Amino acid sequence: MKLLAVETSTEACSVALFIDGEVKERFELAPQKHTQLILPMIDSLMTEAGLKPQQLDALAFSRGPGSFTGVRIATGVIQGIALGAELPVVPVSTLAAIAQDFFDHNDENVAFVAMDARMGEIFWGVYRRDDQGYAELVGDEAVTPADAVEFPDLTGVGIGSGWGVYHQQLTARLAECVSRYQTDMLPRAGAIARLGARDFELGQGVPVEQAMPVYLRDKVAKKESERQ
Repeated sequence: MKLLAVETSTEACSVALFIDGEVKERFELAPQKHTQLILPMIDSLMTEAGLKPQQLDALAFSRGPGSFTGVRIATGVIQGIALGAELPVVPVSTLAAIAQDFFDHNDENVAFVAMDARMGEIFWGVYRRDDQGYAELVGDEAVTPADAVEFPDLTGVGIGSGWGVYHQQLTARLAECVSRYQTDMLPRAGAIARLGARDFELGQGVPVEQAMPVYLRDKVAKKESERQ
């Protein structure tokens, strides 16, 4: 199986190829340079592998949550390739990708993922490692103030940029659940590729017109307006 994945939802920009279980990745910290970097990174990786888009089985992208502009870049790039090569697309959660990368390099089985969402809020999701080693969502993803996060009765590790910005609020609220936290975890295309390949094999690929971003904050805003 051959799958191309892209991730641009934070200050990091990355591209990965999943080829029969092996992942090759390009990754660069490049705030506000994603539009200049993403296509050359794709071309470089595809050329190195000797592949053309038509030889791929599917595409995957980080569908959010994350930076509005960054999520749109990944969505637009993948939609363009999918249309040109007539390929199915697998949208993958940015939070799930952060958890997956953590699980791939650590022994703990539960990750409390918090990304800084600005405006005094975080993007929040709790993941556990399933029997096959993949990140599995427990409950729902949300955008929320750090001191109001909802979480299951599990113990694990806090990961993501939100733990750096709101560590006092998060550690106070999850004092009995979190043994430590790690703030330098950013989403990577390699994890998007791993999760995307698994989801594609489970039949979760969609036509390009259904490959849409998920911002989370839009849903919250809608609920607020409906209550007024």
